[in-house]
Amino acid sequence: MTVRTRLRLSSSDATVLAEVGVLLGSLASRDLSARCRQGPGSDAASWAARKRELSGVSSARWAGSITKATNDRWALARRGQAAELTWLRGEITRLEARLARPLGAKADRRHGLVRGCTSRSEWHAKSRRLHTLEDHLVSLESDWTAGRVHVVRGGKRLAHRRHRLNEDAPSREAWRERWQAARMFLAADGETGKRYGNETIRVSDEGQLSIRLPAALSHLSNAPHGRYVLHATVTFAHRHAEWRDRVTTNRAVAYRIHFDARRGRWYLTASWQRPAVPVLPLPAAVADGVLAVDMNDDHLAAWRLDAHGNPVGEPQRFPYDLTGSAPHRDAQIRHALTRLLHHARRTGVSAVAIEDLDFTDSRTREKFGRNTSFRRLVSRFPTARLRTRLVSMAAEQGIAVVAVDPAHTSRWGAQHWQRPLTTPTRRTTRHDAAAVAIGRRALGHPIRRRTAPPPHDRRDRAGHRTVQAGPEARGREEPRPRSAGPRTRSVSPGRGEKAGDQRVQHHSGHAAEHGSWWQGPLPLGPQEYG
Repeated sequence: MTVRTRLRLSSSDATVLAEVGVLLGSLASRDLSARCRQGPGSDAASWAARKRELSGVSSARWAGSITKATNDRWALARRGQAAELTWLRGEITRLEARLARPLGAKADRRHGLVRGCTSRSEWHAKSRRLHTLEDHLVSLESDWTAGRVHVVRGGKRLAHRRHRLNEDAPSREAWRERWQAARMFLAADGETGKRYGNETIRVSDEGQLSIRLPAALSHLSNAPHGRYVLHATVTFAHRHAEWRDRVTTNRAVAYRIHFDARRGRWYLTASWQRPAVPVLPLPAAVADGVLAVDMNDDHLAAWRLDAHGNPVGEPQRFPYDLTGSAPHRDAQIRHALTRLLHHARRTGVSAVAIEDLDFTDSRTREKFGRNTSFRRLVSRFPTARLRTRLVSMAAEQGIAVVAVDPAHTSRWGAQHWQRPLTTPTRRTTRHDAAAVAIGRRALGHPIRRRTAPPPHDRRDRAGHRTVQAGPEARGREEPRPRSAGPRTRSVSPGRGEKAGDQRVQHHSGHAAEHGSWWQGPLPLGPQEYG
């Protein structure tokens, strides 16, 4: 849980914070350089040696915060290298397969063949890109083997802006101020049992903010034990009661002070760990039905389903706008999810069903290179952000999240549910029908509906009953047993044995209707499958 508030500082307080941030930022840069030189061979002894070296000019607590942040940054860079290695090898494999195909060759999914280049010029461009990626892969593999990482304190993007200040960029003085603000270090982890949950950056229950000064700046203290008390009063507008409960009981709260150079404002961010959310068994979570949600690039289509898989009430739509800045897009997503969860509370369901979407592979340039509209669509589709936000926000409301296999939900929903759910007063869209398909899959019911029996106006048109088999019935997705002899004059005996095997016809995994996972304890970890 993270909350932020603005600090309205006096000029003297801002000067002291800037001096402390610059000093600790220089120590953090020095420690990051030392950690990068050690490579993957670093151990607890080297960590302790780095901490002892920093403790002399700062303090033991500041040194612990700096070294921990350094180790986290180095580990993040290594994970980024591993992800880039995987991406490069996949792109090279796709390029080699495309270049090996004849010009103009079409894709053949049955035999695993990709499409070829459309022209000689495209083949030449792809071959040049292949050589570029191979060279990059060799360099990256060399860095990975040697344990080298490339990390920029303050951000690589901001560092690159220094070389193009004349192209609609800030002036040199403004860039320098942003660069120094980004490289400051004013962060401390909390400790349970210490006064107000943090001994380094302390905020009392009355909102008094004080920091422990480094040893080199102890002459700036205005309180005992080398502390500096700021004149600003801290007030959190969001979750103030929860934060106050933690600091009054001396439970750990981590703080970070940072300066926004573009606005000229100081901010304080408080964060703490929430208790683990108990995992509900899937039958208990969906006992009262689910609120099925179909995620789209501009809205969420939701429909409530009862425990038997029947749509109840009217479909709902929660739009959002993903144009504009990143904070605007994030606010739009949070607002849409808030309205969705409020609707779930009003309907009385205890679970929300979503698709387990992942468009990482679909964003690749070589898989959908010419289909720019589709690449643009999936690139702006915030599947990971929506899912992460929904899980964390639903936990606050006591609502479980069930994610299902997204295979064929839109197609089967439109085929089997869009027309039957359309009435003279209700126009059911394809997205509403997809939400019904998602909900039925989360509840364990088949998506496809059996067709109604033919009328009894002739003897060979009366068909079977339309009742669905229960979830516990064995072989409910298998073909119905055939009666002896032909069913109609046009069908000979022995024909159509696999006509009812929907899984064989439409899904290679034979389990799309039943696989699902549900929400695990926060913070988000590996997903649990059932």
